[in-house]
Amino acid sequence: MGGFFGVVTKEDCVADLFYGTDYHSHLGTRRGGLAVHDGTGCTRFIHDITNAQFRSKFEDDVLKLKGRMGIGVISDTDDQPLIIGSHLGNYAIVTVGRIANTVELVKQAYALRSAYFSEMSGGEVNPTELVALFINQGATFAEGIEIAQNAIAGSCSVLLLTDKGVYAARDKLGRTPIILGQKAGACAGSMESCAFPNLDYEIVRDLGPGEIVRLTPEGVETVALPRHRCPMCAFFWVYYGYPASTYEGINTEDCRSRCGAALARRDPTPVDVVAGIPDSGTGHAMGYAAEKGVPFRRPFVKYTPTWSRSFMPQDQPTRDLVARMKIIPIKELIQGWHLLFCEDSIVHGTQLRDTVRRLFDYGAKEVHMRSACPPLIFGCKFFEFLPLQIGIGPGWPARHQGDGRAGWTAAAGVRPARFGEVPSDGRTRSTSVGIDDAPVTATR
Repeated sequence: MGGFFGVVTKEDCVADLFYGTDYHSHLGTRRGGLAVHDGTGCTRFIHDITNAQFRSKFEDDVLKLKGRMGIGVISDTDDQPLIIGSHLGNYAIVTVGRIANTVELVKQAYALRSAYFSEMSGGEVNPTELVALFINQGATFAEGIEIAQNAIAGSCSVLLLTDKGVYAARDKLGRTPIILGQKAGACAGSMESCAFPNLDYEIVRDLGPGEIVRLTPEGVETVALPRHRCPMCAFFWVYYGYPASTYEGINTEDCRSRCGAALARRDPTPVDVVAGIPDSGTGHAMGYAAEKGVPFRRPFVKYTPTWSRSFMPQDQPTRDLVARMKIIPIKELIQGWHLLFCEDSIVHGTQLRDTVRRLFDYGAKEVHMRSACPPLIFGCKFFEFLPLQIGIGPGWPARHQGDGRAGWTAAAGVRPARFGEVPSDGRTRSTSVGIDDAPVTATR
């Protein structure tokens, strides 16, 4: 994944850029980068943030930066920003998304007989550099971005830092968000609206799918109109997004609360306590508990200072390790209780198995799991989501005792919960996991 922040101000922009970019740290853990234009050219810093927080890596660099325009990125893949020289002029570029047809686009580039690429580790093409090559085919930045958007299969949102301002372009299908913010003498574009309040920006609006704007200290200039269809990825509300962020006018925490309430309305399971798997499961659990009138507790707490989000590591053993080590159980809130946990989603099921085992080891009488996300039936070419890969049915997990069910919000229930509707026709329900809806029962 990843996230970015771009800003143009009448005064120095470095502080806003530094903190605005840092507010995207929950979206990536591999690379961080800043680029600032001082009126004569771009100064750039890139650091590996795998084992350190973004702020600690860049706190010395910001003292060396000065300028009124800048872009920053948290990337889970390639080094960014890149500094590009072309007939359009020199510019810096950052991207977020996933290009599904990289091989085809590279072949098209080589067919021009004038293209070349720097290499990432492993000999792969840097996707941001690939996007820049297609942008350079345009007569203007706006035309070049549209050329790139039309060529890319998948999702790719872009920020360009030029001597005329910052260009912000949302991917053509609107899968990833870009939100515009403004305050006196400054404009900004951000993937996460939670970057705005503490920097005194007011949200202006969301860019539409494929829309391209140029940010200046005076305001926002639209250089390409938005397309009509906007199927933004619902996983931003369910999992990716920060609770304080709002996309398309819908707040993430409020949406999660509504999803939890939707689960509760159709779930007759009697329990003593409702809890969430931190962090993104917490909002769902609070909504579930409020709807059911059952106490909300925190038998698991997350050790936030050093552990990243568990989806970010590239291999499954590391993901499992992160998921286990970052969550600390509290025995006094587990032993002897009938527990129901809300989780944002279930993919492999490996972390779920370990979580349930730990709860029973700490003395839970029953454990029920509820997922706010419907089953992931198909993979996603936009964000590399995988289809549901757990094969669980009656008797899972075999070594534990109690009716431990797993269930989720039905697909038809996410949309009304997301948009704040209160369905009264049973469209939202909790479904047991397993073949032919057989419940997942934990027995010895």
